[in-house]
Order: sequence, then C-alpha cells, then structure tokens
Amino acid sequence: MPDEPAKLILGDTAISALEEHHNGKRGFFGRRRRQRAPLTHCENCGAQLTGRYCAQCGQAAVDYRRSFRHVIVDVLDSFLNWDSKFFATLGLLITRPWRLTNEFLAGRRMRYAHPLRLYLLASILFFLGVNQLAKSAHLRPNTNFKREELPPEARAKYDAAMAKVPPSERKDFFKAADKDEASKNDFEIWVEARAKEKFGENGANAQAFLITLINNLPGMMLCCIPLFAFVLKILYLRRHVFYIDHLIYALHIHTFAYVDIMLIGFATMGLSRIAPNLVGWMSAILWTTFAVQILLSIRRVYRQGWFFSLIKFCLGGVAYLAVLSIALFATFLVTLALP
Repeated sequence: MPDEPAKLILGDTAISALEEHHNGKRGFFGRRRRQRAPLTHCENCGAQLTGRYCAQCGQAAVDYRRSFRHVIVDVLDSFLNWDSKFFATLGLLITRPWRLTNEFLAGRRMRYAHPLRLYLLASILFFLGVNQLAKSAHLRPNTNFKREELPPEARAKYDAAMAKVPPSERKDFFKAADKDEASKNDFEIWVEARAKEKFGENGANAQAFLITLINNLPGMMLCCIPLFAFVLKILYLRRHVFYIDHLIYALHIHTFAYVDIMLIGFATMGLSRIAPNLVGWMSAILWTTFAVQILLSIRRVYRQGWFFSLIKFCLGGVAYLAVLSIALFATFLVTLALP
C-alpha cells in the first residue's frame, strides 16, 4: 500500500514525459501543440479505416482540423484532380486525344480525369478568355447617319456623290426600301425592335450585348454535345456503338478543341510580337494540325479506313456546323428576349 502513491506519481511522470516527447513542438506564446490521434474510423459512415480512404464510402481519412493544407489539397483534388492523373490526361488530350477516349472506353478510367470534369474546366477557361477579348474590343457604332448630322466638308462630298446618281434610280431605291419594310412579318418586326433596344442608339450598347451573348454560349455548347453525339450515332449506326461511347468521345474532342484553340491563340499572339513575318504560315500550320488531329481521332476511335473516315469527317463537320448555327441563332434570340 505505501508504494501505491509512488506508482501513481511515477505513472503520471512517465505519461508527461511521453506527451512532451511526442508534443515537443511549441506553438505561439510558448504553448505546446496538442497532437490529435490519427483517425481509426471513418467520420462519414463510422467504418473502421484500413488505408487512406474508407473502404465503405470512399471518403478520405483526413482530419481537417489538423492542417489547413489538407483543405486546400482536397478542394483542388475534388475540382481539378490536381495530381499526376490530371497532367497525364492533359498531355494525352493535347497530343493524342483519340488515345484518351480509347483508354477510357477500355475501362482504364482511374488513370485519367473524368471527361465531364475536364470539359467543364476547359470550357470555363475558354469562354473566360473569349469574354475578356470581347471586353477589350472596341466596337464601332452603327454607321447609319442623317445628312444634317454630317460636318460641312463630309456633307459636300455626300451631296456630290448623290448628284452622280440619276433621280430615277434614287426614286426606285426608296420605293424598294419601302416595299421591303412593308413586307416584314411580325417576327422580323419584333427582332428588329428588340435589336434596336438592345444595341442602343447607333450601336452604343453593342459591346454589352456581345458580352451577354458570350456569357450564354457555355450553356449552349453543353447542350450541343449530346446533339453531336447523336450525329455520330447516325454516322456509325451500323457499327453498333453505344450512345454513351459517342458522348465520351464528344466530351473529349470538344475539350481538345477548347484547349487547342487557346494554345493556338497564345502562340499567334506570341509570334505577332516576336516574329510578325511568321504569323501567317505558322497559323496555317497550327490550324491544319488541329484539323488533322480531329480526323485522326475519328479514324482511331471508330477504327475505319481513311476513305470512310474522311467522308464521315466531312459529313459530320457539315452536320455539326448546321447544329451549331441553329443553336447560335436560338441563343441570339434568347439573349434578345431576356430583359
């Protein structure tokens, strides 16, 4: 019994020594940091942890209270998958987009970023750049004017030019203009009225309308991808390819287009400053390479010969341009209709 207090004292001393050994680092104001015990059970489902991720629900075994760095890394990993997987995907996307699709369809998906996530990231960056270009552009106002608004010298030149036109032709011209105005239907009148309202007097608000239109384009392009996959489904109907396979290829090839167009734009801007004389033919080479890569991707994803691949490349391109034109016109009308 006399030894009981001594054992308690020695036990407390040993525990304190162990805590001081493991928690030797001091924080601010000389206070020792208290190290939290590693996680043994998943905080999400309560299952016992056997590795870095929960075998039951897949949540990472990370205690966010331990380090703010884990929060930043997890955000980047969730949105960008910012690791070797992301860079491997980006490398294949730029150099051999067809292999990226073939690898994904073959079931080797863990090596590469998800097609939809990759597309959304490229789409955000691409249209952000297009938006900045539209903001930096200086659009000229409408050149429609009245004779009375011209300065004296310009008015004299205008009168001299009009004097050379026979009066009969001038009369016929104004008659034709009045006839065209009278032949407009309700839809054309609505479009013209909304365009005048949106563009403002002499096109003063044209740049604001263009920026609004560009902001609506990402949603339009996202809707066009299933349509493009449907075009591919029709072109390769006899090959019995699943629609989801066409959709994966459509996501990859659109992402490739966004990334490659941005790279070509950066290269063109760089060459215009360093070697302006080389811009013309270098741009031609880059755009030709861009088209050839798309043709190669069609051939190697769908595994057909050059002849049929070239025919379907042309047919698919024409069909998709028609789809894009209709979608762009619909987006233009929606932008006009919005307040």
